[in-house]
Amino acid sequence: MTFKAGALSAALLAVAATAQAGTGPAKISERARAVQAGAINLDTHLDTPALFSRPGWKITDRHSFQEDGSQVDYPRMVEGGLDGGFWVVFTSQGERDAGGNLKARDAGLRRLSEIREMVAANPDKFELATTADDAARIKAAGRKSVYISMENAYPLEADPSLLSFYYKQGLRMISLAHISHNDFADSAGMGVAPEGEHGGLSEKGKALIAQANRLGIIIDQSHASNTVFDQMLALSKAPIILSHSGASDVFAHSRNIDDARIRALAKKGGVIQVNSLGGYLIDTGATPEYRAERRKLYDAFDDRTAPTDAERAQLKAQLAALDAKYNIRKADFDDYMRHLLHIIKVAGWEHVGLGADWDGGGGVEGYEDIAALPKVVQALLDAGYDERQVSAILGGNTVRLIRQVQALADPAAVKAALE
Repeated sequence: MTFKAGALSAALLAVAATAQAGTGPAKISERARAVQAGAINLDTHLDTPALFSRPGWKITDRHSFQEDGSQVDYPRMVEGGLDGGFWVVFTSQGERDAGGNLKARDAGLRRLSEIREMVAANPDKFELATTADDAARIKAAGRKSVYISMENAYPLEADPSLLSFYYKQGLRMISLAHISHNDFADSAGMGVAPEGEHGGLSEKGKALIAQANRLGIIIDQSHASNTVFDQMLALSKAPIILSHSGASDVFAHSRNIDDARIRALAKKGGVIQVNSLGGYLIDTGATPEYRAERRKLYDAFDDRTAPTDAERAQLKAQLAALDAKYNIRKADFDDYMRHLLHIIKVAGWEHVGLGADWDGGGGVEGYEDIAALPKVVQALLDAGYDERQVSAILGGNTVRLIRQVQALADPAAVKAALE
């Protein structure tokens, strides 16, 4: 870490000076483009698989965030310089009974199949990645890497032994909970009991961490409680990741992590990937009443089978009207960089990366989709970081973490899972 006293304030001023109304650098330098071209650019939380089943939506088409709300596709990955990342098997938390667990199991397996089918259908553009070396090899071959992660271990509640099957199919990262407590761990989500249900990890959650360690699967703390963080750090034999989180010392939100824990994460070799979901970056002014009305709109939309483009446009207009009604403030690129620069200062550049939560709620004004990734590169250079440091943040730290976690796996457990 090369920042000197007072350099962070100067860095923020430098970023602001090159921005227009908080939307980021107006121009990308040749130096920034060269740094990005030489780096391995990975995002550790791509929720884009949620779009794979949308009628008429194709990963190979160039879409528009303004038109259909999507943020990642192959053409925009090329334009933005993203080499790949962790594509998410996400399952929303539902009922924790036999019926709910089976429904979650099937939903997880279906999403896993959709990711693998996308790769199989586009072998000239994408390739499944499972090891640290795969990232550079796949980039050199002119393709995009597809690592697989699971957000919320809910699909494993009925049968945790399914983790071995997921591993065989390519899973290399797992988080235990989402915005609600589940059988594995307590959540940091809004609206849940702050004291938690298990006091952090349940016995089932501790067993899942041990199994993930044996297989060399990265353990992800994002969305879990602070107590879960502390216990994960103590129990895991390998470094852990926060795949999409922010700094609570910049904005106090239950989904963000405090400086003391960021330092503890770095001390044990872990990595924190910075999230771009606006409501976690700033105080947007959202009230309980606003959240309740927003939830009703989403619930009504989710009840529709295969919603049409017109219905999606209607939802977008309703959400915009709701934001105007409650004077909701929008986060912008400067707000995102404030979290990123703060976390780099606290953790050290060797322990920070990017996990914007694309297609899962991420994105701010001036950083609406993955095509804008070069802005982050330029802003980091403007803030005083050199090529080696920026390359590490763009993906090198993630590759190092994959390598470390897999080196600590149990060869016998890995062999048994692959047979």
